[in-house]
Amino acid sequence: MVRITRVYTGTGDKGETSLVDGSRRSKADPRIEAVGTCDELNALFGMLHMEVQRLPKHDDGGRRATVQRIQTVVDLVLPRVQSELFDLGAELACPPLKLPEYMVLLGQKQSDALVAEMDAWLEQLEPLTSFILPSGEGPEAVMHLARTVARRLERCVLGLLMHEGEDAVRPLVLVYLNRLSDWLFVFGRWMCACLGNNESLWMPLGKRGPEDGVASLIRKLGQRDEEINNL
Repeated sequence: MVRITRVYTGTGDKGETSLVDGSRRSKADPRIEAVGTCDELNALFGMLHMEVQRLPKHDDGGRRATVQRIQTVVDLVLPRVQSELFDLGAELACPPLKLPEYMVLLGQKQSDALVAEMDAWLEQLEPLTSFILPSGEGPEAVMHLARTVARRLERCVLGLLMHEGEDAVRPLVLVYLNRLSDWLFVFGRWMCACLGNNESLWMPLGKRGPEDGVASLIRKLGQRDEEINNL
């Protein structure tokens, strides 16, 4: 059982912090950057959970079964993955050869669970016909942001490997992170479909409308506002 009675220690006032093995590192160290990015991703999962809970459960007097479906799945998967990210952050906070024997590490089972869930969601989705712009009408917008941070975390771990060598991180960590960002992408698409929202599709140049911008429209709208104010 973890027992924390005080958060502040004062030991990091000079820009250093401790790893799990007690060694000191600069807060700008690549290992600490990876740990911090993992924490950032976990915080986005918390924001995503909040946004899902805010979804209106009734529409036109009737209960929205799709919202209940999303909330049921989110309540089950997000806390699990948040705990896994916490485990991962603790692992990243120490070189593998110095990890305490009592620490339980993520395994293939956790990565396989992400794949199985992706497959289940994909069974209910239409195949992609275009790239998707990172946007959305609901929580899926936060999902896109979490996906990009998951990719950044993956890059941080790769940077750590380049900085400390191939033994700096277990190979399974990169596998898990690669699956996790894909999982977030598919999860976001499934959520968007359940809510009946439209995905924003990328359009090639030449098909997006006027390429010279909307400066003239902005000026016309401004003139119209002035005319209304002068009435």
